[in-house]
Amino acid sequence: MSTEITGTDGDLPPGKIAIVASRYNPGICDALVRGALETLASAGYGAEVTPVIRVPGAWELPMVVRQSIDHDAVIAAIALGCVIKGETTHDEHINRAVSLALMQMGVESGLPIAFGLLTCNTLEQAINRSGGAVGNKGHEAAEAVLELLRLRTKIRSAL
Repeated sequence: MSTEITGTDGDLPPGKIAIVASRYNPGICDALVRGALETLASAGYGAEVTPVIRVPGAWELPMVVRQSIDHDAVIAAIALGCVIKGETTHDEHINRAVSLALMQMGVESGLPIAFGLLTCNTLEQAINRSGGAVGNKGHEAAEAVLELLRLRTKIRSAL
């Protein structure tokens, strides 16, 4: 019988978790940041180890996440932003490029990088995903990072 390894419980490692957040769509992005910070604080990661780094928009998220995870003290990153569909396909290009870049960084670095970029068709959808009827994706992104940090620790000791 094989052993199942999960990151839903267990110890968390020390270090900094960088939150890189867009300034564009400020009401939405600020709510995502608040959600992420609340979740991290409840797990023991206070303000001194959860820097919030603001960038102009979603396009700039990967570049600054990369700069953040290059620091030895940073153990994970959370990218937060919001792109709302407009009259053109601009949103599709931004969303695809950002998501692929963030995933590639996580794979190459081995560090947890949470994808907290809302890719919505309407402002209403964004509001619902930043603390409204669907919850707060900032919380979910932080929870994913915490689970991956626990899992990383367990994998290192189990394999």
